Amino acid sequence: MAEVRFIDALLGPEGPPSSREEQRREAEALDAYSRAVTSVAERLAPSVASLRVSRRVRGGRRLDGGGSAVVITPDGFLLTSAHVVARTDGSGRAAFVDGQDYDFKVVGADPLSDLAVLRLDTNGLTAAELGDAERLRVGQLVVAIGSPLGFGGTLTAGVVSALGRSLPVHPGRVVENVIQTDAALNPGNSGGALADAQSRVIGINTAVAGLGLGLAVPIDAATRRIIGALMTEGRFRRAYIGIAGGSRPLPPRIASSLGRQSAIEVVEVVEGSPAHGAGLRAEDLIVEVDGVAVEQVNDLQRLMAGELIGQPATVQVVRGGNPLSLEIVPVELEV
Repeated sequence: MAEVRFIDALLGPEGPPSSREEQRREAEALDAYSRAVTSVAERLAPSVASLRVSRRVRGGRRLDGGGSAVVITPDGFLLTSAHVVARTDGSGRAAFVDGQDYDFKVVGADPLSDLAVLRLDTNGLTAAELGDAERLRVGQLVVAIGSPLGFGGTLTAGVVSALGRSLPVHPGRVVENVIQTDAALNPGNSGGALADAQSRVIGINTAVAGLGLGLAVPIDAATRRIIGALMTEGRFRRAYIGIAGGSRPLPPRIASSLGRQSAIEVVEVVEGSPAHGAGLRAEDLIVEVDGVAVEQVNDLQRLMAGELIGQPATVQVVRGGNPLSLEIVPVELEV
């Protein structure tokens, strides 16, 4: 009689070879994910502080609210969200995961980017490395570290779920190119670090957009300029011309001659503003400012730097299908 052998015995307890290989690969992938997240936690957690902000009240000072901050220099500069320190008297306490606790002072804040710089009177801090959010891709692993609900040194991981979001921060003003992530954020995470798998800080957590969605202000060339100005001058100056508008496709003939498809349509001109004085009108299409092409509102916002304040700027517009050149002298934006 032929020997009867059960198929289970032939396959073994782990299934066929192909199944075992799939299991091995899944285990390796999971382990690689765990290693990446663990590495970020070990390298970045010492650089993230839990903040308790304070304000003066009758009879003394009261700790009132909190958030998170990221060390950006060993000699005591920290980066956080402007709204975290907006209602304070400019001071508070910063605590680290090693138990160290320091007083801080607000060096400067910029509500229009929702960024603020703090200073501790100490040296030898572990500074985080700032990355470049312009290199991010949707689906990329990110890790958020902060003090949600007052629990310092808390880490959550997720992915970049969208890029290029806008975050309203002031009437008529938005932070552009905001990072959207599904890494869990809760009250107290604001001002904390959003990092990539190499432990580089590529965003500052700023808001909860909805269930399972968080937003972070990107660390890019524009925000680096703001951070530098806050550290050295305590504020970031912006030029203002006084328009409201949005992106609009150019007429085919104009698009062909300029070699691009969009411009900024002027929807409203503020009375008494530099734009009003220069003769800019609603429905004008702004195509260039001082020779630099503009297609989106954030293109124009980036150009409105402090250097333009009080300096004549040549604005190229299309009005009724015809090109027109206007000269505008921006003033300083008052927040």
